[in-house]
Amino acid sequence: MCLCGVTNVNAGNAFNLSRDVPLSVASYYGDHMVLQKAPAAASLWGYSSNIGDVILVKLINTQEIQQEQGIVWMGPEGKGVWSVLLPPNEAGGPYSINISNSFGNMITINDVLFGDVWICSGQSNMQFTLPMAFNSSEEIAESSYYPDIRLFTVAMETAHEPQYDFISVEQPWSVASPRSVGNGNWTYFSAVCWLYGKYLYQKLKYPIGLVASDWGGTAIETWSSPDALERCGISEKPKTSDVPWPTAYSVLWNAMMHPFLNYTIYGVIWYQGEANAGNPLGYNCSFPAMIDDWRVKFSESNPQTSSSFPFGFVQLAANRNDPSISTGYPGIRWSQTTGYGSVPNPRQKNVFMAVAMDLPDYTSPFYSVHPRDKETVASRLALSGLAVAYGKAEKYQGPFPSHVIFSRLNNQLSIIYDMGQANLLIKSQNGFEFCCSLSLAVCDLPSLTSWYAVTTMTSTSTTVTLEVPTSCNNKTVQVVRYAWRESPCPYKQCAVYGSVNELPGPPFQISLI
Repeated sequence: MCLCGVTNVNAGNAFNLSRDVPLSVASYYGDHMVLQKAPAAASLWGYSSNIGDVILVKLINTQEIQQEQGIVWMGPEGKGVWSVLLPPNEAGGPYSINISNSFGNMITINDVLFGDVWICSGQSNMQFTLPMAFNSSEEIAESSYYPDIRLFTVAMETAHEPQYDFISVEQPWSVASPRSVGNGNWTYFSAVCWLYGKYLYQKLKYPIGLVASDWGGTAIETWSSPDALERCGISEKPKTSDVPWPTAYSVLWNAMMHPFLNYTIYGVIWYQGEANAGNPLGYNCSFPAMIDDWRVKFSESNPQTSSSFPFGFVQLAANRNDPSISTGYPGIRWSQTTGYGSVPNPRQKNVFMAVAMDLPDYTSPFYSVHPRDKETVASRLALSGLAVAYGKAEKYQGPFPSHVIFSRLNNQLSIIYDMGQANLLIKSQNGFEFCCSLSLAVCDLPSLTSWYAVTTMTSTSTTVTLEVPTSCNNKTVQVVRYAWRESPCPYKQCAVYGSVNELPGPPFQISLI
């Protein structure tokens, strides 16, 4: 539909309009949308073929009319572009927005709320939709009780050059309802994204905008800009054919993330890493580099988005029912924390995570790589987000070692956890092991000169004590590690949890030399 000569057009259908028109808005603006609340100023922009024309934007509610103006200028695509910053508005609504030019063209956007806008991105476990999850019938039915949560889903598209607007949209802004959250398998809406937003809303009590931009099977390199890849010494991969999923580097950054740069957002959550399990060490650079790069590019394009916006992620869940697999996923989990074991950390500031390694689902009809318990994943992620992104006083992390004491004389290692007001909750005796070696042989993989040996443990309210196994006698004990398996334990039965919120301790490895 073209807006040419139209005096009043509802913007709910504006997402698929031609950009060579007298007046239009970018594809992620429309009826029922959420704009970022104060203290940030929400951005609004679109296209116009009338260079130099004045665009008048009115924000209207029952109490007042706020008015801003923008000038149409020649944008980077060779098309006329206009933009305005709306005055900072506190959470709430609804508002209407009238956008007009001097030629009598007008767009009206209705039922607009101000709140916090979160982008949800990654591969298939983020794309995994609510009807596929455990307890989906109840969750879908309850969605109608959350009309202040609004949803938007980007269509899966690729581009070899950065796009300034989306090529297409799968789900325009929609009020939460059984239809909008439960459309079907692999369509919309993302289960983790929806549940994360719902749990935030239950605490914050103001509107939440959830934007899903994800694609199953995709590696982090497809979501990273060339600048981010260059920081890790990654050269551009040849532009191969996209079947059955994109592999060319940066093509999803270009098509499914870059268009958001002019949109004011609050934060991002991310569930990805399975596709990079073959190169965990590389993820140690590419993941934080991507976060840094997104923050820089979002804030440089739109300074109303914080240059340190909160970024949350799901640490990889369990996969195959094989307790012998100790490569791939464990290394990705470690690299997701840049080798610190937990977040936030000095390399990853304002970053939070949910541990999911204790949630295996070996009988999932969507394969074990797609566990169905997204409620636990999202509740853990929301708990962390409320603490890190909102400063709420929450016990949001499972136990993590503060220091270790190694008595080589007694062949014992004590791992001390800083538990605050909580105690250790030990559910299993399994998961700890030592690397023992002849001389200082590398401990990466078992060999004739180095190997990992499981150990027995005892515990107190704050300490786990491990016995060095007899197979390590007269050997160099180099490393202690915990839960270093692709699937380290049965459902919610790893060894170490906290007594408050029963959050699992994340995997770790600690050098002892």
